[in-house]
Amino acid sequence: MTGLPAEVPHRRTGHRVEATEPLRLAGTGRETAQAVRFLRECESLGLRVCWRAAGRPSYDLAVLRHLPPPEELPGGRDELEAWRAGYSYGALHHRRGPGFVTVLDRREPGTAARLTLDHPDLRAAFLRLLEPTPLAALDAPGRAAADLLAAERLVLATGGWAVALPPRIRRWPVPCTAI
Repeated sequence: MTGLPAEVPHRRTGHRVEATEPLRLAGTGRETAQAVRFLRECESLGLRVCWRAAGRPSYDLAVLRHLPPPEELPGGRDELEAWRAGYSYGALHHRRGPGFVTVLDRREPGTAARLTLDHPDLRAAFLRLLEPTPLAALDAPGRAAADLLAAERLVLATGGWAVALPPRIRRWPVPCTAI
């Protein structure tokens, strides 16, 4: 068992993962949510991931710059270079406590935001959206929470599906203050 979602075909060798097919960031909502979850989990486990993107998404790719950049990004040389230049391990991550989730967001250069999700609806929606979820499957409070989390760029909602963006860092660098 690799500890990674099986929906994305991949090969794992030690601390390196290779997606064997291009990840569809502009696919159906489900395909995109599964691809983002796969990349988030690779980041969470501290794995080096090699992957190619298929298609150009309609959403702002800057929300994904906390994830490892692709080897190839169709039609987006400048976007790919910006992603590579802006990527930093741990730039966005979450930690869990009893009754709350704390998110640290350092995706924008020179800024850092720490958010505490302690409202029961926000926390429940965030934890549920760690798995790709159709928005239609959420109740009214869950949908409102998902919309708020998407507005804060903590959830990617596209094609009727949503997935949480911040990984839970399981492998901290030495020294851990490097993040």
